[in-house]
Amino acid sequence: MRFTRIFVDSPLQIGVSLTLPAASTRHVTQVLRLAVDDPLILFNGDGHDYPARLIRLQRDAATVLVEQSSEPEPQTPLQIHLALGISKGERMEYALQKAVELGVGRLTPLFAERTQVRLEGVRLERRLEHWRGIVIGACEQSGRRRLPTLDPAMTLEHWLADTSEGGLLLDPCAPLALTGLPAPVAGVTLLIGPEGGLTVREREQAMGRGFQGVRLGPRILRTETAPLAAIAVIQALWGDFVQ
Repeated sequence: MRFTRIFVDSPLQIGVSLTLPAASTRHVTQVLRLAVDDPLILFNGDGHDYPARLIRLQRDAATVLVEQSSEPEPQTPLQIHLALGISKGERMEYALQKAVELGVGRLTPLFAERTQVRLEGVRLERRLEHWRGIVIGACEQSGRRRLPTLDPAMTLEHWLADTSEGGLLLDPCAPLALTGLPAPVAGVTLLIGPEGGLTVREREQAMGRGFQGVRLGPRILRTETAPLAAIAVIQALWGDFVQ
């Protein structure tokens, strides 16, 4: 039996009841149509699942009782950091959602020279909050008990200036294939551009900061496809796909 998983941004403790957030209440009552005594699972990103039970339903409030705490989610053997050029609408949402499902631990949205989306101020804050909802929803669906880090959006130039770790730059023209690399020691940072890719200047900047160009194969992939294919290969080679 598959239980409903709900994220709550608050401490959870066995034997303690709490009222679900408004959006979660609507989902539980109007979409799933759960009833009193129905089970569900709560998580808050601390690594545990908390099996719970609905004990009260009102028009605009659902109260649950935490009954158990699971074992902590095992730590991944490979931390993956995806730095992704911001793309339009559903493309960005799809890439973020599937990257979380595939096990990425950190996400950094980047404004690059060819980024076609212009966001700032309140609009940017709202978009970041929307992306955070995408990340949480992907964790709810995939069973992840720890939330990936979603960094504030920044320019690629600013991000490169602050990073010293280097990483992999996905480039269809690179001479080296991703599958030809040795296993990373602890983690890997994957840099991928927006629609149209990174410019020559941006690729040179990345190389100057220790990034190595790698290719996936003979085809040029869309910005929402490329990170997912690369992450899947990385997880199969060195990550938790082999467990």
